[in-house]
Amino acid sequence: MATKHEQILHYIDTLPIGEKISVRQIAKALNVSEGTAYRAIKDAENKGYVSTIERVGTIRIERKKKENIEKLTFAEVVNIIDGQVLGGKSGLHKTLNKFVIGAMKLEAMMKYTDAGSLLIVGNRTNAHELALRAGAAVLITGGFDTDEHVKKLADELELPILSTSFDTFTVATMINRAIYDQLIKKEIILVEDILTPLTETIYLKINEKVENWYEKKRHTTHSRFPVVDAQMKVQGIVTAKDIIEQDSFVPIEKVMTKNPITVSLKTSLTSASHMMIWEGIEMIPVVDDYQRLQGIISRQDILKALQMTQRQPQVGETIDDIITTRLDSTSVKNQDGESYYFEVSPQMTNPLGTISYGVFTTLLYEATSRKLRQQKKEDIIIENMTVYFIKPVQIESTIEIIPKVLEVGRKFGKVDVEVYHEGILVGKALLTCQLIDR
Repeated sequence: MATKHEQILHYIDTLPIGEKISVRQIAKALNVSEGTAYRAIKDAENKGYVSTIERVGTIRIERKKKENIEKLTFAEVVNIIDGQVLGGKSGLHKTLNKFVIGAMKLEAMMKYTDAGSLLIVGNRTNAHELALRAGAAVLITGGFDTDEHVKKLADELELPILSTSFDTFTVATMINRAIYDQLIKKEIILVEDILTPLTETIYLKINEKVENWYEKKRHTTHSRFPVVDAQMKVQGIVTAKDIIEQDSFVPIEKVMTKNPITVSLKTSLTSASHMMIWEGIEMIPVVDDYQRLQGIISRQDILKALQMTQRQPQVGETIDDIITTRLDSTSVKNQDGESYYFEVSPQMTNPLGTISYGVFTTLLYEATSRKLRQQKKEDIIIENMTVYFIKPVQIESTIEIIPKVLEVGRKFGKVDVEVYHEGILVGKALLTCQLIDR
């Protein structure tokens, strides 16, 4: 039996794209309290199929697929630019394919303005109208308005016409940054991307017996299974260790490990892998918001996916990606071992113009990771890092990073890293790492 919250989410999901939603309307339609309706709407907003816009309200938008994540809806654009909607509210759910800056003559501007694009322009009413007729939405900068007949046309064509107080350059930068951030998100692998789906997952019911575990083991050659109740909610995990010396007719509920660690579909692969390694487990059940089983992930699945991502080029680069790329291109071997040279760029500094602590620790981690990979051919997880800043490193300085392995065993390693600028020691760190078999 679905809870009221689940019923509301299902109801919102079935509403047509572009439909306006209100707390009162949901509460009345489903006979629930306004508080319950409000919480469900906020949850739907977090899940990405509802958007709330100031002075417009809450609307149902299209749930984004991962391959389409770099496209923004016009509703998202309104929130990014802190704008207002002058017309065409029913088209806010649509996505923009590109944006065009209207800083040219009208005829030239229209060559680049086509269906699905967003024309960013000032108070040029004729440009507003022509863009709408070409199937494009319009964003008016500088806080200007437009004529009433243009607003009516926007309503008829269901194409948004927006206004913002920001100038054209600022608006273009804000939208570009948002698309770039979406590209970075697109590259992050989530549990939902690699899980074994429910249709292929072998699990045990809570009322089954130990003999059922043996039967499933014979058919699958696996020994770890999630245990679910009648509502498919995960109640435990059962492994070979739990079954040893147990009678065949003992209920699974009596031998399973209760309250197991679980992950959601939106958990990042990195978080899931850290959980597995830290807790020493081989398989984790994947659940939804209501603890219902959605599938499983194994340690092998995660390691394979992580190794694949290390070989993939990033589309939207993070600071970490930039650091990694530069380190790869600046390694030098000498009699003391391998060292890395790195130039401190403006984006990697703090407000005082010296290298930021976050960038410095990332450099130490990446250099350590490479050093241990050369020796052990394994990935690492940092357990402890003690960092000493001896001297500030200013903008555009070139530093030399020298990692030295102090001790390395089957499962752990210790690395000392020294950082020099013009031959002077500027930083030092001691890292203790856990090694992960590939």
